[in-house]
Amino acid sequence: AAMSWRSRAQVDATLRTARVDPAELLPPAHCLRFGPRAAHGHCRLLQLDPALCAELEAGRSLVIRGEKDEQAVLCSKDKTYDMKIADTSNMLLFIPGCKTPEELNADPSSSNIIHSQIAGFSNNYWELRRCRPKLKKLRKLLMEDPYEGPDSRKDQALTFSKYTTEDLLSLIQASEEEILHQLQVIDACKIEGYWRILEFDYEMKLLDHVTQLIDSESWSLSKVPLRTCLEELGSLEPREMIEHILLSYGKKYVDDAGEVYFEMREDKICRATAQMLLRNAVKFNLSEFQEVWQQSVPEGMTTRLDQLKGLALVDKSSRPETISLLKVEDLPEDNQERFNSLFGIREKWTEADITPYIQDLCAEKQTVGALLTKYARSSMLNGVKVYNSRRPIS
Repeated sequence: AAMSWRSRAQVDATLRTARVDPAELLPPAHCLRFGPRAAHGHCRLLQLDPALCAELEAGRSLVIRGEKDEQAVLCSKDKTYDMKIADTSNMLLFIPGCKTPEELNADPSSSNIIHSQIAGFSNNYWELRRCRPKLKKLRKLLMEDPYEGPDSRKDQALTFSKYTTEDLLSLIQASEEEILHQLQVIDACKIEGYWRILEFDYEMKLLDHVTQLIDSESWSLSKVPLRTCLEELGSLEPREMIEHILLSYGKKYVDDAGEVYFEMREDKICRATAQMLLRNAVKFNLSEFQEVWQQSVPEGMTTRLDQLKGLALVDKSSRPETISLLKVEDLPEDNQERFNSLFGIREKWTEADITPYIQDLCAEKQTVGALLTKYARSSMLNGVKVYNSRRPIS
C-alpha cells in the first residue's frame, strides 16, 4: 500500500511534466486515491446559500416536500425552493477531512505531502432556486368538505376529509410559515383539531347574524363588542363560529378597560356580498348590479368596483356593460396555464384588468410588467395598450 503513494520527488516531476511552476502553488500536495468503497451516486450534493447554511448551523431543519407525482421542493421554516439537478463538467470528489487552501495556510504543521482517500464522487448537484409556495392545493384539500355548521348531517356522520397541521405540512409544498399564513388568508379555522373552510352559504349566514345585530343595536362599525355578540348570538350558532366570523371580517382590538372589540372591514364585507350576488348569474348588468349591491351591504358602508379585484370582471365592450364572477383562486397555479386560461376567457386585456389575476404569480422581486413581457404580446387598441397571447389559444 505504501508503494502506491507518491513521494515529493514524484510530485515535483509531475509538475515539471505539466509545466507548472511549484512557486505558484502552496507547498502541501494532495495525493489522491479512490477508497475501496468509493461509489458514484451514493451521495447527493446540495448547494446552499449563506442563509440556508446558517439555518442548518443553528440546528434548524430543512425539509424536502412533495408527493410521487410532484416536483420536489425544499422548505426552510419560512421559504420554499425549487430543486433542480445541475450537471458539472468537473468531477466532484468527496474527501473526508479535506482542508481548504485557507486552512492549509493557517496550519503551519501541514504535511508537505497529504495522502487523501476519495470516499465518493459525483458529476452533478442539487441547485436551489427560491420559488412561490405551491398553495393552491391547500384550498383544494379543505374544499373537499367545507364546514356547513354543527347541524350538518355530513359532519355528524364523521365521513369528511380531516386535515391537521401535520397533515398539511406533509401534503403541501410550502414552508410551515407560508402554510399557516395562507390558512389565515383563506379564513380557515380549526374545529376539533382539524383545519376547515366554511361553506360559503354558512359563512354568509354567520355574517348576516353579526351585521343584523350591529344594525339592531345601532353600533358603530368600528366598535363591535365581542362579549355582547357572543351573548346575543350564542343561542343561534356556536360561539367559536361567531368569534371566527368576527376575526375574518373585522380587525380585533382591546380598549383601555380590557374589553375586546372589532372594527369591521368594509372592503371585505362588500366583496363577500358581491360574490353572493354574482355567483348564480353568468353575467349581470353592471349598473343594475351596482344598485343592488349597494342596497345589500350594511348601512354606512360604500361599495366600489375596486373592492372586487381578483373576484369579478367588468366587460366594458358590451352594451350595456356587464360584470361576471371570475375568482383568481379558481385559475391554474402554473404561469403558462394561467395565461392560457385568461386569454381563453378574453382575447385582449388591459394591464389594469389583468394585473389582479397575475399579481400572485410574481416571484421575489419580479414585476407584473416582466410577466407580461414574457407571456404576452402588447399592441395598441383605440389608443390603449392591450395584451394578447404569444401563442395560439385552442
